[in-house]
Amino acid sequence: MSEPRSATDFEDRFSLAPGRGPLLISVPHAGTFVPEGMRSRMTETARRLPDTDWWVDTLYRPLCDTGMGLLVAHDSRFIIDLNRPPDDRPLYPGGGSGLVPLRTFAGEPIYAPGREPDAGEVRQRVAEYWHPYHAALAAELARVRDLHGHAVLLDAHSIASEVPALFAGRLPALNLGTHQGASAAGELIAAAMGALRAARKYSSVRDGRFKGGFITRHYGRPAHGIHALQLELAQRTYMDEPGQRFDEDAAEALREVLRRLLAALLSWVPGHD
Repeated sequence: MSEPRSATDFEDRFSLAPGRGPLLISVPHAGTFVPEGMRSRMTETARRLPDTDWWVDTLYRPLCDTGMGLLVAHDSRFIIDLNRPPDDRPLYPGGGSGLVPLRTFAGEPIYAPGREPDAGEVRQRVAEYWHPYHAALAAELARVRDLHGHAVLLDAHSIASEVPALFAGRLPALNLGTHQGASAAGELIAAAMGALRAARKYSSVRDGRFKGGFITRHYGRPAHGIHALQLELAQRTYMDEPGQRFDEDAAEALREVLRRLLAALLSWVPGHD
């Protein structure tokens, strides 16, 4: 989870640590900063930021010393969802949470009555938050592809193990999204799933409830040398979900799986898929 920030560094929307290899990890939903003017309009429940991808940057950061880059958004997804298209067209049946969410995953209002953002504010948020992150993401992927001949993007997420409004039952531990195989080469997808399935302690699935959001679908262009995957982790794999506390022992066990996955993505070379 990103550290809380003060108004003095409000303009610091994200951090980018470029890598030496062809792999870039994107973390769009771990941010927790909300400007006070927005926070004051939110409900008490929403101020707790319940739908945050808690601690995902903390989980991955120790793994990024082997050559991959890391791009982390600092602001809350309640300001704007960086994994949705800027025109807010639905990605999943039912529409999902939207570009600027008005309700939590549990269906509770994010804003006090009458204090929701209007169309003008939404456009402003797109300009001030969405476009800078995606400009940085696109530029870094282009740099990596030009340097190595291809780029691999892993869009890193997590979610509570049970979210009745989004899916039935308990989510598998490791959820790989490939936009039904369209966002990356088949050989790369097979290597990624092989690394996940080798970890028998954790259940895994490909293109289950999470098939890849806007980032995976938009940037994954195998024919143009950019391959994108989304990994959605059930939060029970690395944290105490009810207490929203990072569990270092559980996280370190999961990092062994992630190390194998990242090594497979980092070492993969395009063939004749």
